[in-house]
Amino acid sequence: MALPPPRWTTAELETASAEAKEVFRQHRLAESRRTYLAQIDRYRREVEALFAATGDLRRAAGLQAQLLSGADRREAIRYLAGPPISADDLHVIAGVPLSPARLAAEPGTGQRLVATIMQMLDRDRFPWIEAGRAPTMDERAAAIGATACLLAVSRLQTMRRNESRIEQESAVKERLRAAGLEEVAPRSIMSVRDAPVAGQFCGESLFGTRKADLVIGLFDGRVMPVECKVSNSSTNSIKRLNNDAQVKAVNWINEFGYLSTVPAATLSGVYDVRHLVQAQDAGLTIFWSHDLESLTAFVMATAGITG
Repeated sequence: MALPPPRWTTAELETASAEAKEVFRQHRLAESRRTYLAQIDRYRREVEALFAATGDLRRAAGLQAQLLSGADRREAIRYLAGPPISADDLHVIAGVPLSPARLAAEPGTGQRLVATIMQMLDRDRFPWIEAGRAPTMDERAAAIGATACLLAVSRLQTMRRNESRIEQESAVKERLRAAGLEEVAPRSIMSVRDAPVAGQFCGESLFGTRKADLVIGLFDGRVMPVECKVSNSSTNSIKRLNNDAQVKAVNWINEFGYLSTVPAATLSGVYDVRHLVQAQDAGLTIFWSHDLESLTAFVMATAGITG
């Protein structure tokens, strides 16, 4: 009979989630303020150049030309709206994509995008536009600073998500290699035969109809798809854990069978214990980034190797 994956008691999940929260807290406290200030400086330059090229946003034709000035400039233009508008939303509302190739080939595309941005312009940040006048020096400086801050906060949040996920996946891979497993190339896995064999693992791969961050070949012939999830709040954990990893676990069990697959998630950050219990009850095996020894211990135990 195959070794069952670990199932944690509510008390154990409470302890582990508290430890994960403290690790998350310490990491955020140690985060360098210099990173944030560097992003503000970066975007201040972009916004200042944008203002200079458009007569402080009063020349729409100049704004249209700036759409072809690079990705940072196009991002800055979206943040002139109040509230800032995503590229996908701008595409839908304007009816045209924010595509450099399309902008260069079809001037009408840029005109529609600019018209949409100007219609959604933040009137509080840029009061001179509605008044039909030039900005005062104080208004101009405040508008540039506020827009740069909005852009910097958004970029820092994206960087946090991406870096946390990459760091988490790298830590899991490093621990698996240290345990003696071999990393092999990612692949599409439509059946257990396509998966890494016993003692191997691969990075992000299509596992059935859903992607897994890692896929591990257990020593007893089963396959363990692993999701790496970072959550910064109990509310966010519903999305990361229950609406994503848990849903994938149920899907993978249905596609590959309960006896062939062990869906798992490696978690870091902030999680509500109720949501952890719910995910575990649905068939998701839970491990923690601050305790990867538990993950490798289970993997090695499938070969009868312990300690």
